Amino acid sequence: MSKRRYKSEKFKQVNWGLVTERIQGERIVLSVDVAKEDFVASIMNDRQESVLIFNWRHPVQTAEVLEQIRHLWRICELEVALEPSGTYGDVLVWQLHQLEIPVYRVSPKRVHDAAEVFDGVPSLHDAKAACLIGRLHLQGASQPWQVFSESRRTAKVLESRLSLSKRHEQATCNRLEALLSRHWPELLFVLPLGTVTLASLISAYGTPASVASDPEGAAELMRRAGGPGLKQEKIQAVLECARNSLGVPALDVERAQLQWLGAMALEAHREVRRTEQEITQLVAQDAVLTALAGVVGKVSAAVLMAALGSPLDYPEASSYLKAYGLNLKERSSGKHKGQLKITKRGSPVGRFYLYYAALRLIARDPVVKQWYELKNHRPGAVKNKYVIALMRKLAKALWHTARGKHFDANKLFNLKAVAAA
Repeated sequence: MSKRRYKSEKFKQVNWGLVTERIQGERIVLSVDVAKEDFVASIMNDRQESVLIFNWRHPVQTAEVLEQIRHLWRICELEVALEPSGTYGDVLVWQLHQLEIPVYRVSPKRVHDAAEVFDGVPSLHDAKAACLIGRLHLQGASQPWQVFSESRRTAKVLESRLSLSKRHEQATCNRLEALLSRHWPELLFVLPLGTVTLASLISAYGTPASVASDPEGAAELMRRAGGPGLKQEKIQAVLECARNSLGVPALDVERAQLQWLGAMALEAHREVRRTEQEITQLVAQDAVLTALAGVVGKVSAAVLMAALGSPLDYPEASSYLKAYGLNLKERSSGKHKGQLKITKRGSPVGRFYLYYAALRLIARDPVVKQWYELKNHRPGAVKNKYVIALMRKLAKALWHTARGKHFDANKLFNLKAVAAA
């Protein structure tokens, strides 16, 4: 086998006149391996023969490459295929859509799995990946590149902000917990970590000694921060543990660090709430989101829209289920009979939020709770298995809810049959 099978040429050095003669009037696939800067593309005919492999620097040479693609679009039946490599390929995809050139998406997993299929060599590099993308597209293993609607793009921005804010809040609380364990360990047993009351108190006072020196001010601060849900007994417990804390006395610089972390935790908490309020406003403006929110909650509805798109975009409930990665797989051969498992070949964010939506249904809906308890009373029952089963049912229910059907937990399962079994 030739070692130069996947040799690529620099864009500037390609004899485009010769290439034009070879492909004129044919169906041609331009397959692109996307990177941060070094793009590699393959031009392949419908007989899966590679006419040319070339590379260019993005974005320095991308405008010239697009001009050449525009010329190819005029003389042949051109299609473009590429992998969804984060955001690095978004500029190219957008420009191609402006030119009205068909753009297709090839799964990176399929490219990875095909590395050894066509040449018997398991290696995978940029030029080879570009050729594999073209072959897979010509064999029908691709999908049209979906252009997101404005509502979904908005939902994705809010979901990203919410996720970053929650991670920042959690990371700050973790650091705060470590320092409080040294300087004021008793506080963590009175006020839960991550509450506004704790963050406000630490932001203002920092150490138990500071709280003990101003008990009235600290009590008033906690009443304002905690609101009516914070009981007087808990406030008194905080003041008591401040007076009798066993913690290591803090230096001035350590007290300042505690206050800084408390302020950061408080601001991160407020940012989460602001983002959730924006999500609430977005849900109120969209009929589909409003319908989904009635089942899984407003924030979850917006996140599911951002991660998977609208259920209306899916032709069947099973295809929406598959987008979550909740469709089943089996590994059985000969006498070995494997268990059914979910593929997890879908949105992990979608599964995460659907999982907690299922847990909330189990806790709040009497019908769902009864079904869950009946299932778990069976010998050898695995609790998480039935949560996954409920997620699968819930995903299909959301598909129907988006189409105007009223959500009814009784339609998810037959309780009489479950009880009899």
